[in-house]
This record gives sequence, C-alpha cells and structure tokens, in this order.
Amino acid sequence: MNFFLLLKKGNTSSGVAALGNAGLAIIKGLAAAFSGNGTMFASAMHSLADAVNQGFVFLGSALSEMKPSKRFPLGFGRVVNIFCMVAVIVVTIMAYETVKEGWHLLRYPTESSNFFLNIAVLAVSFLVDGFILLKAMKEILKETQAEKSKNIFISAFKHAGKASPATRLVFYEDLVATSGALLAIVGIILAQLFGILQADGAISILIGFLMFFVAFRVGYDNMIGLIGVAAPADVEKKVADIILNDKDVVDINQLRVIQEGRLFHIDSIVELTKGLTLADADDIKFRVEDQLLRDADVADVVIGIIEDDGIIRWKS
Repeated sequence: MNFFLLLKKGNTSSGVAALGNAGLAIIKGLAAAFSGNGTMFASAMHSLADAVNQGFVFLGSALSEMKPSKRFPLGFGRVVNIFCMVAVIVVTIMAYETVKEGWHLLRYPTESSNFFLNIAVLAVSFLVDGFILLKAMKEILKETQAEKSKNIFISAFKHAGKASPATRLVFYEDLVATSGALLAIVGIILAQLFGILQADGAISILIGFLMFFVAFRVGYDNMIGLIGVAAPADVEKKVADIILNDKDVVDINQLRVIQEGRLFHIDSIVELTKGLTLADADDIKFRVEDQLLRDADVADVVIGIIEDDGIIRWKS
C-alpha cells in the first residue's frame, strides 16, 4: 500500500496534536529564552514531548492500518502499541528534566521578566491544547460509539479505556498540557506579581510529576495491549447478543473476545438447533459471522459450530 495513503488513515487526533504542540514548543521555548522563566521552560519541554510522542503515535497508527500479509497473518494492529511505548520513554525523559530544572529553581530561585509575554504565550497554549483535548474527547466518543451526554468531559473519561491507544495518549497528554498551562500561569503570577519566586520551581516540579503520571498511565495501557487483553464486559455482551439473536443459535459453548488497539478478534463455538444438515449449519455460521463483521471495530471472526447438547452454558 502507498505510504501516503497509509498516512491518511492515521489517527486524526494525534496528527493534529503533533502539529499543534510542535508550534507551541517553539513559541514557549523562545519565550523561556527571552524571560528566563523556569515554569515556561517546563511548559515548553512538555509541549516538545507531546509533539514528539504524538508524531510517533500518528505514524504508528498509520502503519497499524497495513493489511495482513503472508508473514503477518494477524495484521499490524499492535504496531501502534509499540510506538506508544517509545512515546512513553520520551515523556519520562522530559518529565525527569522538568523536575530537575524545577528543583534547581526551587533551591536557587531567580527573577524572570516579560510578564505579559509569558502570560500571552500560555493563554495561546491553553486555547490550542484545549482545542486538541476537545477533539480527542469527541474522537473517544466516536470510536467507542458512546451515547451522547451533556458533559462530554465525564463521558470521555468514562469511555477512554475503550478508545484506540493513539486517541487515549492524546487525551491524557493534552489533559495534562491544558491543566499545565493553567498551573504555569498561576506560577508566573505568584513569582512576578507577588514575589514568591519559589512558585516558579514548585509549579515546574508539579508539571513534571503530571508528565510522569501520563507516562505511567499510557505505558500501562499499551503494555497490556501488547500482551493481548480481554475485551470489556459490555463488548463481550454485545457480541453474545448478536450471536444469540440468530434464530437457529441455541447457546454459546465458548466465547473469547480479544482487544487489540481499538479492534476486536472474536473466537466462538456456538450450539445450533438439532437435526440441521451440514449445508444449513454452514449457512448459519456464515450468517452469524457476517452479522459480527458489520461492526467496524471487529477485525476478524472465527465461529465453530456444534449441535445443541441441552445444557445452557451462556447466561447474559
């Protein structure tokens, strides 16, 4: 497949976030150089880490869309998890540098200048990161097919675990970036207007620890994604309901739904009505598989069929 066609299939949220944070990192870096403000430096490091991460993740999400090959028959769905783990390493390094700089400023506080420049840059940062965060929240609700809610923030938090690894990373990172911009504004006001110079270092350390939180959260999610994790209970129930909705399916003997990124792999053995011919049983099997594959999040389905043994094994 053409590389540029693959890029078009990349995660939209991570692509927009990479471009937005790259611009913010440059602006914040220049502002930090002019003003000598530690909080601004910490915020610039955060934006740089976000830009690198989300660029990696966008590339990984695009590559994961490659079609299965003879050598890789299960496809490339977990490639995005590998790229997310690389992003975690970058965040961790940036978080360490941010905390180290904050600790230095806490011990040896210094005055900074260009108050209005710093505030203006952070206000722009808040608006840009807020826009990216809102886009990520909408992407979560779209990917998880969640019901519309008046409070999109709570709904996105509730369903974030079911979204694709790329969208989850953008959501967590820009959640911290948006709150980090607000914290940075508070730190600059305390340091430059009220003379509490230690606030500069303290806020930098706090932003660094928030970055550590993102690294841990995203790292954990992608680690279990690489291992292979069972789908959430509501997804399993949805799959079971579709199978049992077929008039000739009596029971589910076995059902396994594995989540890989945002995609699901279904493996099941179903019990059919007694007395069916092999041709009829095959038709039912293909009919059930077709029903399951209509969901865009279902990557593949393997259905085995046996005759009803009179014992009900599956209970909703």
